[in-house]
Amino acid sequence: MNKKINLFFKGIVDVLPLLIPVVPFGVIVGAIGIELGFTPLETYATSLIIFGGASQIVFLQLFSGGASSIITISSTFVVNSRHLLYGASLSEYLNKLTIGWKLLLSYLLTDQAYAVSNIYFEKNKNENLKHFYLLGSGFILWFVWQIFTIIGIFLGSIVPEELGLAYTIPLTFISLLVGYFRKFDHLIVIFTSGVLSIILYQAPLKSYIILSSFIALVLAFVLIKLKKENSI
Repeated sequence: MNKKINLFFKGIVDVLPLLIPVVPFGVIVGAIGIELGFTPLETYATSLIIFGGASQIVFLQLFSGGASSIITISSTFVVNSRHLLYGASLSEYLNKLTIGWKLLLSYLLTDQAYAVSNIYFEKNKNENLKHFYLLGSGFILWFVWQIFTIIGIFLGSIVPEELGLAYTIPLTFISLLVGYFRKFDHLIVIFTSGVLSIILYQAPLKSYIILSSFIALVLAFVLIKLKKENSI
């Protein structure tokens, strides 16, 4: 039991430096939900159910903008689809766990938890209790996210509407994109999806989001394939 607890707290300690940007992001998500007209309970439910900052903002913005349920849910799924890759990457280390453990760890698996757990798992492949490390790193991020979403909801309820918190939505996504501006092929994909979203804006059911993203992903696939062929 002591080893399980030690691994749990080691996961917490190792992921703590990565939680610094989680604090303001959680506050922003909570405040934006109120700004867009959702109730405190509805806003908090996104943190409890979706548990993903960028995808929560997409959900709140699309739903408040009148997008259909299909477009809202599918767009939220697309934003969070990277977690499928995280799960596939860690599956070789966790394949002996029960379905209950896998479901719990899948829910707690985030960018930060994956970053530290993947390194730990590679160095400790023979450790039978290593899933407690992921449990700790995932739990502390979940806990911090819930707390600061609630704080954001409270702030969103008392901040005057004239300040317009909704402007933080494009700023948030721009900050997420900054890291991709360094590579030319990334810029091509970003520019393509942006232009297509404007061209296809009148598509039915606000499907321009899915259509532009899909075409941009196809372009990314082609570019990656061409780069591999040229490097051979």
